Amino acid sequence: MEPRFFSDCQARVAADLISGRWPMVVLYSLSYGAARPGDLRRQIGGISQKVLTETLRRLEHNGLVERRRYAEAPPRVEYSLTTAGKDLLVPIRALGDWAEVYADQLPTESKP
Repeated sequence: MEPRFFSDCQARVAADLISGRWPMVVLYSLSYGAARPGDLRRQIGGISQKVLTETLRRLEHNGLVERRRYAEAPPRVEYSLTTAGKDLLVPIRALGDWAEVYADQLPTESKP
């Protein structure tokens, strides 16, 4: 039987990990190395602190991002990709390549 996207298939579960507006953008931004939340916000642009924090927590919960807290005053936190997060960059980049090829055929805003 040909693999399909059943409700409990691993491909669908994996797609859920990066669904939404920001997870792939955050993962791609972290591909350049560990970053503090403020640096990520400046690099990404257009993302609120609240949404960035929620996205980072979700990615951390899903094992794609690692949070490192430094015992300094003032406290410092950095986020970096886990091995799974780094491996996920392969299909993310492939999707970006696809989007570049078909950019003129894609809608500018996705409709809900």
